[in-house]
Amino acid sequence: MNPPSVRSTPNIDRLANEGVRLTQHLSAASVCTPSRAAFLTGRYPIRSGMASRFNLNRELTWLGASGGLPANETTFATLLQHRGYRTGLIGKWHQGLSCASRGDHCYHPLNHGFDYFYGLPFGLISDCQTSKTPELHRWLRIKLWISTVVLSLVPLLLLIPKFARWFAVPWKVILTFALLAFLFFISWYSSYGFTRRWNCILMRNDDIIQQPMREERVASLLLKEALAFIDRYKRSPFLLFVSFLHVHTPLITKEKFVGHSKYGLYGDNVEEMDWMVGKILETLDQERLANHTLVYFTSDNGGRLEVQEGEVKLGGFNGIYKGGKGMGGWEGGIRVPGIFRWPTVLEAGKVIDEPTSLMDIYPTLSYIGGGILPQDRVIDGRNLMPLLEGRVSHSEHEFLFHYCGVYLHTARWHQKDCATVWKVHYVTPKFSPDGADACYGSGICSCSGDVTYHDPPLLFDISRDPSEARPLNPDNEALFDSVVKKIEAAIKEHRRTLTPVPQQFSVFNTLWKPWLQPCCGTFPFCGCDKEDDVLSTAR
Repeated sequence: MNPPSVRSTPNIDRLANEGVRLTQHLSAASVCTPSRAAFLTGRYPIRSGMASRFNLNRELTWLGASGGLPANETTFATLLQHRGYRTGLIGKWHQGLSCASRGDHCYHPLNHGFDYFYGLPFGLISDCQTSKTPELHRWLRIKLWISTVVLSLVPLLLLIPKFARWFAVPWKVILTFALLAFLFFISWYSSYGFTRRWNCILMRNDDIIQQPMREERVASLLLKEALAFIDRYKRSPFLLFVSFLHVHTPLITKEKFVGHSKYGLYGDNVEEMDWMVGKILETLDQERLANHTLVYFTSDNGGRLEVQEGEVKLGGFNGIYKGGKGMGGWEGGIRVPGIFRWPTVLEAGKVIDEPTSLMDIYPTLSYIGGGILPQDRVIDGRNLMPLLEGRVSHSEHEFLFHYCGVYLHTARWHQKDCATVWKVHYVTPKFSPDGADACYGSGICSCSGDVTYHDPPLLFDISRDPSEARPLNPDNEALFDSVVKKIEAAIKEHRRTLTPVPQQFSVFNTLWKPWLQPCCGTFPFCGCDKEDDVLSTAR
């Protein structure tokens, strides 16, 4: 999520001042799982099956589900691993875990090019804190509770005529309805009733360290592991992907940062993340690695506007940009920070306004590491080094396509012969209530169904109107028809490059499966805290 513009982030500010800032840096999706899949592989998530056709499950929602980043997808970690780099992931993964059995870990980071993993195989949701309102499928859960109560009333109501001697109701009928109500309750409560225990776990490589995780300690443990990784491999080439849990609801923040920011708890969480960034940069300085290390800072999507307590926003701020997380094409959901720092290579303080993508990190790291890009698949990212170094002045991206799940909502055209960036919206979400800036009624916007289709499409000149406040039309823009035709031709060409792949977000793949559920102990009695055992031993 995008942090608000504050001056209390000295370390991120330092990164920006000492590096190159990309002001039109774009994620390939406006929610975590598909965005991260594109980031890791350099490919639109629809190419790997990591895009959903359903509004309910647009991200992976269970660790015990069978979907994830396919084994035949090659991540940038794999490319660098093959070039002799030691690779590590500290933090959030959210790309799936197992395929067919609890321990196969086919989607695990260790099977996607990382030598070391410490963190959350899932991610951070409000369900991870017992004091917070459940977040996962909240409205579905309410409906399930109501259905359970209704079903439970049936056998009770059948007792009335029996005991009132109005008419005979066989006990067999009453007990059958009671059993049906009980089985219905168990069928959904066995997953949703234990979300924190099933999803909120901490792992080191293939081993579960905490189940459920102790959320108040996780940030400190992740930072400790990140610094230890640098210390272990400081004398050899290494890739360290630090995937912060910040700044994501439920905004778990150390006590010393609470109340520190004038932007409330969200600002406190941003400042804690900035402090963690500072500790990593400090370690690079102390080990004299800064001049030889490329540091990249970004986010996987924009802030989620719908998350708030009263009038206080907890989901983030997207500044002048319209929309937010979960909205397929609006700028607020996909325009993210982009900072590259490499003191001996890149010019400090440089600002680039060209359209760039998180998918670009894949070919960029391949180029830096001396790797060879796979030739058997389409790579949508572009090597950024010529642009970052100033050897070229324009991004290689002429067109970028913005999906919401599997549905193409928006496309962007960066004219090669000028600085104009056109953006066309074919589909936009319906904000609720009317006149709002987000989907407060449902909690997150839909990709299909409750959306608005535009024919002719909405057209914006993003280079002059980044807030997408002034839609163009044939009456006020002479190039309207030619721009729309150009983009439609590019979309047709793009769609020709898509091939059918297994859908990782199919109904079956997204269901919670007890036999795939990671468990520390004997299922279903799962639970442990091995980090606490280590601390006790140390004492």
